[in-house]
Formats: sequence, C-alpha cells, structure tokens
Amino acid sequence: MCGIAGGGDFRGSVRTQAATAEAMGETLSCRGPDASGSFFSDCAALVHRRLAVVDPAGGTQPMVRSPAGNTFAVTYNGELYNAPELRSELETRGWHFQTHSDTEVLLLAYIQWGPDCLERLNGIFAFAIWNEAERTLFLARDRLGVKPLFYADLGDGFLFGSEPKALLAHPRVRPVVDAEGLAEIFALGPARTPGHGVYKQLREVKPGWCLTVSPNGVSHRRYWQLESRPHEDDFPATVARVRELLADAVQRQLVADVPVCTLLSGGLDSSAITAFAAQAFAREGKGPLNTYSVDYAGNARHFQPNSFQPEADARYIQLVAQQFGTVHRDVVIEGGQLAAALPAAVRARDLPGMADIDASLYLFCREIRKHATVALSGECADEIFGGYPWFHREELLAAETFPWSRALHLRTALLAPWLRDLLRPAEYAAQRYRESLAEVPRLPDEPPRARRLREIAYLNITWFMATLLNRKDRMSMATGLEVRVPFADHRLVEYVWNVPWEMKACDGRPKGLLRRALSDVLPAEVLARRKSPYPKSHQPEYAEAVRRWLLDILADPASPIAPLLDLPAVRRLAVTGMAPDEPWFGQLMQGPQLLAYLIEIDTWLREYRVELDI
Repeated sequence: MCGIAGGGDFRGSVRTQAATAEAMGETLSCRGPDASGSFFSDCAALVHRRLAVVDPAGGTQPMVRSPAGNTFAVTYNGELYNAPELRSELETRGWHFQTHSDTEVLLLAYIQWGPDCLERLNGIFAFAIWNEAERTLFLARDRLGVKPLFYADLGDGFLFGSEPKALLAHPRVRPVVDAEGLAEIFALGPARTPGHGVYKQLREVKPGWCLTVSPNGVSHRRYWQLESRPHEDDFPATVARVRELLADAVQRQLVADVPVCTLLSGGLDSSAITAFAAQAFAREGKGPLNTYSVDYAGNARHFQPNSFQPEADARYIQLVAQQFGTVHRDVVIEGGQLAAALPAAVRARDLPGMADIDASLYLFCREIRKHATVALSGECADEIFGGYPWFHREELLAAETFPWSRALHLRTALLAPWLRDLLRPAEYAAQRYRESLAEVPRLPDEPPRARRLREIAYLNITWFMATLLNRKDRMSMATGLEVRVPFADHRLVEYVWNVPWEMKACDGRPKGLLRRALSDVLPAEVLARRKSPYPKSHQPEYAEAVRRWLLDILADPASPIAPLLDLPAVRRLAVTGMAPDEPWFGQLMQGPQLLAYLIEIDTWLREYRVELDI
C-alpha cells in the first residue's frame, strides 16, 4: 500500500507549487516508507509515497505512459487481485508491459477502457490519473471503501490525498470545523457520514464512486452499488459458492513479494482466513504461516464476560495455531502503554476515533511490522453474514436508529447545554439514519422482517463496516503495514447480499451459513464459538490512567474541549463510571472508552489547532 496526494489547477501554475505538493506527500511517509516520487505538468501534480509489496524494482510511482504521444500519469494506493487476468486481456489487445506491477496494469486498463475499467477491477484501491491531452484528473475509490481518498474542491483548484493530513498541509486548506462537523464528532463519532470529511473544506470520495476534474468543473459518478434480486441457488449450492468465493479471495490476497501473515483471534472469521492461508502456503511450499494476536497484560484476571463479549480468545487461538501449524506470536500491551498511544491514534486518523480500540490496533500493527509487511484480517464478515447482536436481539433490531449507537444520550448528556442546543445530536443522527434507509435497494413485496434485516445489513455495510475499515487502514498504515480483508471481496459481498436470512442464520446460529461453509475446515470448537469482537483492555490501570488524564484536562484553563462540555457531568462520569454492560458505541466502547474519546477530542483540537466556525 501507499500514500497518494496531489491536485489540479487549470490556470497552469502547478509547477510553481511543487514544494507544496511535495510537502503534502511528505505527511504520508508512514504509508509509504520505501520510496517517494512526483509528477508535474502545468495543470496537475501527482505525488506518491510507496510501500513496496509487489515488484519492488518495477513499481515506481507516479507511473507515466505516453501511447500515441498522449501522456497519462497515475498515483495509486492499493492492490489489484485480478492483475494477472487483466494483464493477459490487455496483452491480447496489443499492450506491452515493462514491469510486473499491478500499477502498470491499472494504468493501461484506464488508457484502454477509460473510467469503465473500474467495473473490471477486483481489488482495493484509491487512485488518481492525469490525462494530459484531455486535461482531466480522474479519481476513483474501491467498491467497499477499503482504501481512503479525501479531496477539497477549491473552485479554482482541486486537491486530493489519502488522508486529511495531506490536504491540511496545503496553505489553502485550514482545519476549520463547523457545527455539522462537530455533530459528526459528538452525535455519530467515531462513525462518519459516508463522504463527510468533518473538516469544513474536506470531502471523501464515497466507496464505489469516481469523479472527474476538468476545466468545466467536477463531475461525480457512482460506478457500483449493491443490487437486490431473488436468490436462485438452493442451500447446498449456496454453501458451496460461499466457500469457493472466500477461498479464492484469500488465495488472491496472499500474492506479495514481501512477508505475509494473518491476524488470528480464534474467532470464526480470522480462523477461516488463517486456515485457507495456511493451506495455500502448504500447497505452494512456502513454509509455515505466521500468525499474530493481541492481548493486554493482566487482562485474564479482570475479564468479565457480557452479552457483547462472552469469552476470551486465548484457548481458541492456540487451537487454530496448532491445527494449521502456524508460527504464532502474542503481542501483549501494557495498560500505561495503551493510554500513552491515544495521541498517536488521533494523528493516524486526523480525527478522534475508537479510543483504546484504535490505540491497541496501532501498537499491535507496529509490532507486526517488525516481521511482516502484509497481513490478512477477518474484518467485514459480521456485516456481510449478519453476525452482530443487533441482527439477532429484538430490541436492537427494532431500534429506529443506528443499532450500534443506541445510547446516544450517554454522550449528549456530557455536552454543554448551549452546544447541545446548537447541534441537536439526536435530530442530526435521526436525519442521517433516515437518509441511509432511503438508499436501501429493496425487493418488491418483501415481508416486513426480511425488509428490516435488509435495512440493517445495508446500514452495517455502508456505516459500521466503513468505520472498521477506516480504523484498520489508518492504524496499520501509520506503521507501514498493509492489511487486506478477504471478506470485503466485492464478489462475495454481492452474492451474500441476496442470500435469504433463513440461509444466513441456518441452524439457529449467527453466521450459520458461514459456519456450514467452513464445516470441514475449522475445529468444531471454533465453529461453535459465539461471536466475540476484537479484544479490549479490562486493565484497571488503564481505566485509572484515562480517568486521571481527563480530570487534568478539565482542570486546564487552556483546554479546548472544556468549553464544549458540561463539566460537572463529565467529572461525575470520571469518578463514578457508567453501567458496565451498556456500550455507547459498537460492542466494546463503554465507560473508559468514553473518557478516552473525550481525551482524543481534546488532543485533536489542540494538536490540529482546530478552528471552530459555529
């Protein structure tokens, strides 16, 4: 993976802004620690930071090709998993390749088919291509939004970058946040409305969208979306197809010229990825697969099971590692270390995020990067196959709001009354919820329960999954680690989207269909295991560290967050805590995570010198 940035200015003054463009790229050095490059014309600038994964010698970017005298240049972040097939097809059309990189495949595919090339791509990507003859800058993002792409339309100029920090390095982009941006933070965060950049001048290219910048302005186009249609396969064929698609996705995503590993929690999803990867390694004679898990010092002593996190991971991890002969390493995080990493997590996101859930992933990836460059992870299975509690618990299924964020009142009660009146968080969240439901591709005459489950699935794929993919990309790429997500293969997502719920939840189990597809792959204990999310810290020293930290922030006269809060209410929360089984976001974020989220907001306001336009 890599970091990309640049822009267009049709006044012909781009070359004079080369130093600024290079500075934008420099902010992304963590995403691409191996090399850097730039391309400049009178009207466009493309910069690139490279993490070399495939064809280290030949994949230098920005890559430039000039067929028939017309110059095309690309800066690209991603991996094409069907590059061999595309290369063969392009060769039959007369194209000759100079490298073995998928970057060249992408660039020639665009030259051959133009924007229609997107429909042929299987992969994760965010890229920009400059066409000198037509004076157009084309940007696109992958179907599920695995790779990020932000932009700023300045009217007489256009900027883009993999992360907000790249655009904030430009002198014309200021860290201004208006009331709507604050509503994203306080009413929806750490989720974000698709396409919203929080900063006033920033937007994000939505998953499955592309845009073209020309002297006539900016045009947007949606090239992919979920489509609802009757499912025609019977149950045995459905089970077989799910297994085939997942196994193929894992096989394709193992391709790399650098060390590859998997993240293993002992749950159904990560165990499936590990199983298929280990089998592929064995077939190809690559030796044992390396696997990694994360835990917290002393966590076993303090773990308390609940309805969202029913059990710990350790024995299942050991079971899977033994069965598939992996070389396994546990990464253990200390409580003080976790709290200290909160600012690093904010810098990785350029926004407040999932608190210690982010910070631990950052520390986890940083350790893995010492041994591997690419990792495969089990994200996205729960959104696609219906594994979360809100697919199965009636009170969550019936909630007329985002089901992972039902306890909005817990957060809004901490806001200063004037800010609560200005933002109206409950109304803002309800508006976004209604807008999202209006997008759901429905089947005619669908029964009410099936209709509701389709709605929940759509919300999960477009909102909750996007939040977790955003988290995974930022925390991993901040350490120079590329993480791939086979369950986000669009072929698998498209297929399972139309599978009836009765098949998805067969045998009366969450993700019953996936369990059936893996029935002769995984140990019986793993197949029967209940859903348990990414592990969080139960360390009392961590909870105490964030409590003291937040109280210090509240006592600081210069604290930027203090004027936004109901200080007595926040102090009470810091002292008394909140109900242990009541997440305010997702499945994991409870009392200590809410304190840490406020710390992250304060860190963000300070370090980014955020200007409030309210």
